[in-house]
Amino acid sequence: MDTRLASNNPTNSPFYPTEPDWQSAGCRFLSLNYFLRWKFGHRVHKISLDGGFGCPNRDASPKGGGCIFCDNRSFSPSRRQAEQPPVARQPIARQIDEAVGRLKSRYDVDHFIGYFQPGTNTYAPVERLREVFLEALANPCLVGLAIGTRPDCVADDVLDLLAELAGQTYLVVEFGLQTIHDRSLDWLNRGHHYSDFLDAVRRSHLRKLNVGAHVILGLPGESADDMRATAREITRLGIHSVKIHNLMAIRDTPLGTAVSAGEVSLIDRRQYVGHVVDFLEELSPQCIVDRLTGDAPAQYLLAPHWCLDKQAVLRAIDDELVRRDTWQGKRCERS
Repeated sequence: MDTRLASNNPTNSPFYPTEPDWQSAGCRFLSLNYFLRWKFGHRVHKISLDGGFGCPNRDASPKGGGCIFCDNRSFSPSRRQAEQPPVARQPIARQIDEAVGRLKSRYDVDHFIGYFQPGTNTYAPVERLREVFLEALANPCLVGLAIGTRPDCVADDVLDLLAELAGQTYLVVEFGLQTIHDRSLDWLNRGHHYSDFLDAVRRSHLRKLNVGAHVILGLPGESADDMRATAREITRLGIHSVKIHNLMAIRDTPLGTAVSAGEVSLIDRRQYVGHVVDFLEELSPQCIVDRLTGDAPAQYLLAPHWCLDKQAVLRAIDDELVRRDTWQGKRCERS
């Protein structure tokens, strides 16, 4: 393996950190764990926080619209308590205290990033957002925030608030991109197009914000070249971090119904692993890989069942990287 660290930054983005030399450490991609240890000098864990926010895409339809794959309960324990309305959720401070207590008892860790995960976490008046985010940052165990949201739900005043907070702590705003191809976004009923993502990234970068992107691989109708194109765009834009997910069918969602009816087929693990490695090859070696696969509790997951064994998927990705003798950014180095 060529251990040179490529300096691929096609947009001359000022938002990359000084480069951690992950290749010389024997790694084949820049994992979030490696990056956080490099940045903070010690182990850092993420904790999921629920601000009780809804989703404009779901609210926009009187019939209960939203993305065809989405059920917040499938990835957020706080949303599995269906009888508990968002306004009655535990205060952020208590959520942090309980999560920190659990993790400290299991791991040798004292520092955490608060990840506002379920819902669209900029879908509220800016003063409400300020209240929630500052309540989180008041806990001295938190060294940063990750804020999951949609690219069509970040008004300028919201980005101004995030820029203000980023002056106080490590902060990443994570946009649900999923794909750069509008035909797939329409099929997913995302309610936005790639142009919305481009606009959100542009305005975020003007404020020197770290931008993360969520991507789904294995969308019906997308070729291997289509998925590589999404990776190349993430590289071109100077995206700070990326979360890569497989397409999952959750019970009682429109996608789950289509999969059950045989109208949609999901890719197998071998295909997914190949697409992930293809994606990594096109991805800037400076882009942090926050996630490589997704899963859901068995009681919610309809398909594919192979993603229930997350460690097996990760091992298969590692094995494929070794088999190909390849690494993150290999194709960037040759361009």
